[in-house]
Amino acid sequence: MIRHWCEAMGDTNPAYRGPDAIAPPTMLQAWTMGGLSGHADRSGAYDELSTLLDSAGYTSIVATDCEQEYLRPLRPGDEITFDAVIESVSERKTTKLGTGHFITTRMDIHANGEPAGTHRFRVLKYAPAARLPKTAERSRTPQQSSHTPERSQAPQQAARPSSHTTERSQAPQQAARPSSHTTEQALQPSSHTPGRSQGARQPQAPGQTRTRRPRPVINRDNAGFWEGVAGHRLLIQRCTGCRTLRFPWLPGCNACGSPEWDTVEASGAGTVFSYVVMHHPPFPAFTVPEHEADPPEHGVDPPERGSETAGPQAAAPGPHAVASGGPHTDVPGPHTTAPTPAPHPSPHPTPYAVGLIELAEGVRIVSNVVGVPYDKVRIGMPVRLEFLRADEELELPVFRVAEGGEA
Repeated sequence: MIRHWCEAMGDTNPAYRGPDAIAPPTMLQAWTMGGLSGHADRSGAYDELSTLLDSAGYTSIVATDCEQEYLRPLRPGDEITFDAVIESVSERKTTKLGTGHFITTRMDIHANGEPAGTHRFRVLKYAPAARLPKTAERSRTPQQSSHTPERSQAPQQAARPSSHTTERSQAPQQAARPSSHTTEQALQPSSHTPGRSQGARQPQAPGQTRTRRPRPVINRDNAGFWEGVAGHRLLIQRCTGCRTLRFPWLPGCNACGSPEWDTVEASGAGTVFSYVVMHHPPFPAFTVPEHEADPPEHGVDPPERGSETAGPQAAAPGPHAVASGGPHTDVPGPHTTAPTPAPHPSPHPTPYAVGLIELAEGVRIVSNVVGVPYDKVRIGMPVRLEFLRADEELELPVFRVAEGGEA
């Protein structure tokens, strides 16, 4: 379990290997989990409390935070036991999600009978707030730079995907089919091309409603990363104390604790370290109908029909679906004639691949793998960074399988 944890977290601390190994302290909760069989001796107190709150209308639940205290290192061979209690139930609180109560559960963990640590886990049991009716997009104040993400809008937009109506429907049967606009642009890591496409749009069909991707949450700790993305630069934090690179962005170094840092620009090269294929549920904001792709500008060749376009899912960023209609190609090819009009998009988006990409600099990033069908993605594939324009405001880093890299 220690080895699995360290591999998943990328933690190579030598203290967690060898005959005198200790367990990473943050694994504390792992030793309390009952596995598929569960804990046979669990009391019904928590279930009773949950039923009581359900009957009062607090039927939804969301985890909010946890706290851990470490009293001694744990080693292979230690016998772990714990007692769990409902430590507190808060007064009724009103949040953006709704009104409810915070429940704190405390686990007192022992190793061979001695106190080893404490784990507190907090959830909110709440009655969902009534949703406001959708309204037209409010006007926004223009930013000084068209490449700077709107920080003031990010947290609210990230909490709930929003839909922006660009043209009022004159045909109700068409308004039910949302669409999205993207353009796929390659990054040249060694230089920045001032004349890149800024996302020109084809006229939208009357009655179409465009669903926008959820906004990434931008705060004081990661704003510099998104400013780099807007400038087509993938920036990695570097501790100025021990020179350790880190990603995702953090307020301090997890190796030496220093709060001082600078950045280095990623070369754009990487490999697929791991990946998953997303099948369900399809979400219109991540679906790119073929006939709505951006037209080429500044000499950029349009992608071949059927090639994948995507944006990363988490951090904050979002997934995509493959456009229907034609064979997949690894690299867009030049066109000497106008592109053939695409057929009507499939109502069932194709699955897409989300990869854990190991960059040449040694850090890893979660993003979409594009350029090959989802079922052709393999661990170890070489990929190259490029940027996807998801809409008029948002660009996202994605990774295209390098030419000849398909298995």
